[in-house]
Amino acid sequence: MSDAFRSPYASPEHSPPYHVPPSYPTYPWQPPPVEQVRRRPPSHPPLGHHSDLRVLRTAYRWQRRVATLTALGYFTLFLILSAFAPSFMTTEVSGGLTTGLLLGLLQVPVACLAIGVYEYTARHTVDPIADRIRRQASLDARQGSL
Repeated sequence: MSDAFRSPYASPEHSPPYHVPPSYPTYPWQPPPVEQVRRRPPSHPPLGHHSDLRVLRTAYRWQRRVATLTALGYFTLFLILSAFAPSFMTTEVSGGLTTGLLLGLLQVPVACLAIGVYEYTARHTVDPIADRIRRQASLDARQGSL
């Protein structure tokens, strides 16, 4: 490359100066520089790297699986018995009530049981973890805004 196409600022002695703000106030009405307040670092790692989120995700996943498998497992059992054991499903239990009808009517209480299991696990495992994370996040937000 010829020197005719080179920038005059290409060499270090011709490089443009970098702007460095002065260490003194340039105007008399300029407020004094604000000193940075040294904050105590939190005693816990930030939430993005915290294992509580992983624990919450795992607890919620187990909660969903238990409740879903309770309801769908019973319904699947009912369908399999209906398809592959029709003689069992048509046996009479008492007074014209067949086993298939009885098992079909039991799906409502089983669904209610699945809802109850879901609520129980939410109150006793998932909600306390979520509350702890929520409190920690609000505490971190307050410390960050000070």
